[in-house]
Amino acid sequence: MVEHSEQHGRRPANDGPKAAARNRSALVTAAREVFAEHGLEAPLSAIARRAGVGQGVLYRHFPDRAAAVAAVLEENVRQIEQEAAGRNATFAGVLGVLTWHLADSAAFIGLLHAERVGSRSGIRAHVLGLSERVERALRRHLPAEHRLSGGDDLALAVAMVSAAVIGPTRAERELRALAAWRLLGVEVGPVRAVGE
Repeated sequence: MVEHSEQHGRRPANDGPKAAARNRSALVTAAREVFAEHGLEAPLSAIARRAGVGQGVLYRHFPDRAAAVAAVLEENVRQIEQEAAGRNATFAGVLGVLTWHLADSAAFIGLLHAERVGSRSGIRAHVLGLSERVERALRRHLPAEHRLSGGDDLALAVAMVSAAVIGPTRAERELRALAAWRLLGVEVGPVRAVGE
């Protein structure tokens, strides 16, 4: 039946869920890029344009700015967890992926300073949950004798490094992050995105 309708020049059926998943993925990628380039107050229309979709599609997936930011943060955390779950994962390697995200995403830096989030409990709880997931992914490979293994040392070190990640370019932010890790005496693996 499908072949018959294609022979008569009609378009095949809409991809439905596949198209929605592609659109969401394109929107998350675009949001990460736009937020990194222009900050969290960048117009949402810029995200839709970058993703190659209309604003209606954007708002179906992300009804407001907070939802777009949350999706980017969730993807960042998921990638750090993915690195930590790898067969040959090391603490330095997971730190390399974390550092890549720090240099790439202003929104991600905010996540690691969850105490700065406003008092709205739903947002605060979500951000704290994401922050805890990052710490769990790191702790999974943190050697018992590592200098950051005591108490809250790991969380404090990540917060300190993320606070140092400033600069107008991604390359500059990465250099500052690496300098901060070096000052803390912590070895970081290659700074890279998951899959690179």
